[in-house]
Amino acid sequence: MGRYNTRRDFLRAMGLSAAVAPFVMNRPSLAFANAAGRKQRLVIVFTPNGVVPPTFWPDEEGSEFTLKESLAPLEPFKDRTLILHGVRNGVAGDGDLHMRGMGCLLTGIELFPGNIQGGGDTPAGWASGLSIDQEIKNYLQSQDATRTRFGSLEFGVMVPDRADTWTRMVYGGPNKPIAPIDDPYQMFAKLYGEMKDRENMASILDDLEEDLAKVRNLVSAEDRGLLEQQETFVREFERSLQAEDQRAPDHAEPELTPDVERKNENMPELTRMQIELMVHSFLNDFSRIATFQITNSVGQARMNWIGIEEGHHSLSHEPDSNTEAMEKLTKINRWYCEQLAHLAKRLDETPEPGGEGTMLDNTTIVWTNELGKGSSHTHENTPFVMVGGGLGLQMGQSLKLGGVSHNRLLMSLAGGFGHELKTFGNPDYCGKGPLALG
Repeated sequence: MGRYNTRRDFLRAMGLSAAVAPFVMNRPSLAFANAAGRKQRLVIVFTPNGVVPPTFWPDEEGSEFTLKESLAPLEPFKDRTLILHGVRNGVAGDGDLHMRGMGCLLTGIELFPGNIQGGGDTPAGWASGLSIDQEIKNYLQSQDATRTRFGSLEFGVMVPDRADTWTRMVYGGPNKPIAPIDDPYQMFAKLYGEMKDRENMASILDDLEEDLAKVRNLVSAEDRGLLEQQETFVREFERSLQAEDQRAPDHAEPELTPDVERKNENMPELTRMQIELMVHSFLNDFSRIATFQITNSVGQARMNWIGIEEGHHSLSHEPDSNTEAMEKLTKINRWYCEQLAHLAKRLDETPEPGGEGTMLDNTTIVWTNELGKGSSHTHENTPFVMVGGGLGLQMGQSLKLGGVSHNRLLMSLAGGFGHELKTFGNPDYCGKGPLALG
């Protein structure tokens, strides 16, 4: 098959209408121009309730640094890790610190006034702007070479069923929160449901072909000509479905453990299932932007699988003098980091489809949090840890940035895709523009 400069050229050459584009344009085996280019990806991973600074942040700055206990699982990827200390979410306004930490984290803009009352401060509503992942998604989807089937995918684990400012970090625009899918089986259906749809369509075509044959001899010669045209269309459509079925899948669907209940005790397995689905979604180029929200702001996960019975949020309120609580919080953040490291490992052991290196070489994972420290509810030193080579940043570093606005970091993420932003979110927090991290 020849290469085509744009998807529009492909459709025109094949005699297809634009209506079929969502169904065929993301098959990795088709020779589109975007399959020949580097597929850059971004994953933003969220975990809640701040960190324990002495066991999280490296003491050193530069390329010679030691990973503390909370970040120790990233040791195999140390040379591809970038740790940003001194990033500040300075967005003020309505809402308590957890609410603003969550709702302003990826949007960089204030919450609307509203009637959701937090633990303090004034009530608030949803964020008043879109999130950076959706900004980048819109940029990629606007171009034939980087458009994918879904644009972005929003994964979750144990996100509460309720919808409020503590449970949403992704926004499609002002007042437009996007809920993560925290049921792996539902995400599987979203990703692979078209297979069943194709089976249903084949069954419908069989019935239609039989019905057309039944009436062929009952109509006039003129009408019979029209029926024959319809039969030809049905046969061609059926052949196209059969050809698709006969072709081996580009990448096999992941096998999920059946009947894993969505409950606290199953968080480890649910997390790994979602990671597998995310990796496979990248393999099939369903999306190049993903978010992964593990619980929520003020999340109360009880990590009994690592010997912790207390709720995470409750523990995060303990003072530094409670050394037992600090040890437990460190273990919690280490467990979260282990999930980050597992995602990096899965990407790193997977060759880049149709390209060079591994998928981690073309993916940047950003791990963040709504708070710098749980007990003080500070937005100073909001955690940002990056792993992977997707955005061309200078990795293998621990940086001390001295309180720069996180809006500038969000702009840098977009810039890594070639999407140059002069401001993002509230312009007052954009200072000198994107951070120079390359």
